[in-house]
Amino acid sequence: MTMEWTAVRPALLCAAALINFVFVFGTGADFVRFVSFRAIYHNITGGAPLCRDAVPWSIALRDSEVLRALGVDLALLALFSVQHSLLAWAPVKKACQSALGVLNRAMYCSTTALALQVLMRWWQPVTSAPCLWSVRSAPWDIWFPLICFVVHFLCWATICSILLIFDYPELLGLKQVYYECLGLGDPLLLKSPRAQRLYAHLRHPVCVELLLVLWLLPTLPLDRCVLAAYLSLYLALAHSLDAQDCAYLSAQLHSKLQLFSAPQGGAAHINSNNNEQKQD
Repeated sequence: MTMEWTAVRPALLCAAALINFVFVFGTGADFVRFVSFRAIYHNITGGAPLCRDAVPWSIALRDSEVLRALGVDLALLALFSVQHSLLAWAPVKKACQSALGVLNRAMYCSTTALALQVLMRWWQPVTSAPCLWSVRSAPWDIWFPLICFVVHFLCWATICSILLIFDYPELLGLKQVYYECLGLGDPLLLKSPRAQRLYAHLRHPVCVELLLVLWLLPTLPLDRCVLAAYLSLYLALAHSLDAQDCAYLSAQLHSKLQLFSAPQGGAAHINSNNNEQKQD
């Protein structure tokens, strides 16, 4: 029985990691649609109004329908932030690690994706209050949404690139399972101490791009303002970068620029220097 479980266990771990990858990837695509393209596409196609500018703020903020929608939205945001932070809290993280082993990171990503799915499915638009801003004057009512579309597209492309650089399989828990099956241990422990320190302080490596995506819109209704303000505050509080982390990032960026700008003959020498830096 023990031998059979030993043979089956790697397959089960790989299946769980792959299911998690598909679920998280699909949720990421839904989140892009929810945050970016739905808001911009709505403005371009001229759909139903997202807000009512004729209603004064003094009346809108006393409207029970507006208050109910804002209460639901804030509860959904609180649910997401509690899940995302509680499972990253050291005592909870240690308990989950001891219970789940190499699937701990995959579980964290799956529950985060589930919390995002709940947020997106039950999000309540506030259409009975004025917009904070809305670009409607010609020709900017056409050009500004297109500019927003291009900027959002570039931001999401940059986010995907940064996630790949930050080791996307490890972020989603795939690499942990792969290394476990090969008997290589925890992949994070193979990184340099300075890289481990950076990862501990930089939980969200895509702040600037996400902030642009959250705020750069042709129309900003009240519920979107709440979403953008809440997530902006959450992103700001999630970081604890210091001078040592910034120095490490600067050194890594400098080494990458050297690698791309060096002639072919000098690439081997630069690679050897980079390998020495990884041991620091």
